[in-house]
Amino acid sequence: MQTLHSLRSQDPMAVAVTEAIRSGDLDALRRLLAGHPGLATARVVEEREGCGPGGRSLLHLAADWPGHVPRGPETVAVLVAAGADPDARFVGAHRETPLHWAASNDDVPMIDALVAAGADIEADGAVIAGGTPLADARDFGQWRAARRLLELGARPTFQDAATLGLDEVVEAGLRATPPPSPEEIDEAFWGACHGGRLSTAVRLRAVGADMDRIGWGGLTPLDIARAGETPEAAEVAAWLTAAGARTHAEPEEADHSRPDLT
Repeated sequence: MQTLHSLRSQDPMAVAVTEAIRSGDLDALRRLLAGHPGLATARVVEEREGCGPGGRSLLHLAADWPGHVPRGPETVAVLVAAGADPDARFVGAHRETPLHWAASNDDVPMIDALVAAGADIEADGAVIAGGTPLADARDFGQWRAARRLLELGARPTFQDAATLGLDEVVEAGLRATPPPSPEEIDEAFWGACHGGRLSTAVRLRAVGADMDRIGWGGLTPLDIARAGETPEAAEVAAWLTAAGARTHAEPEEADHSRPDLT
């Protein structure tokens, strides 16, 4: 029987294995894997990506948005036992692993299963700035996933630490040689406001962080704090407002109100 390398997403085999994975039908999944050598390492390629090698591994299908598939951890075990690579890379616009996707979906049981299966917790390739699964978790505000990755041994960067309120790590970073650049401090401050970490934001402001820096999505620290849905984020937003921080629209309005001196 021919070994499989890639499948178009509309191929009957791809449809069948996707359905088995997404529904948690482990019996169907085992039958498909047993009957088709190479299926565990095959990639499912979306039609728009063309017919060459690429796309998602079966473990990516298990961790795909919105995550939390039925019997997800058991599915991981079945796929890895059949030869699936827990560090398989998405091929296309980025290089994320299944663990990146589980982190992006706040899927803690899937994180546990993938790490137990040998997934690299420090794999690079995140869709934003090429970081680790922890970077994905904090970028997308998946705080449970971020905490679990830390518990499992993930090493936070300076920005990770600021976004997650790890004040001791932030302080160590500020005292490092060389110290963080002004841009790194601004990014960390934006992250602290995103995470609702008031003490961290206050500390970074004290070392010169820009309160009005435009960050991801065109948002200022005040914008991202106001977008938060926790009491902690509201507290940071109130502090920023009292300190005179602006939204993304306010600097533009200020520019538009300047007199024409030409």
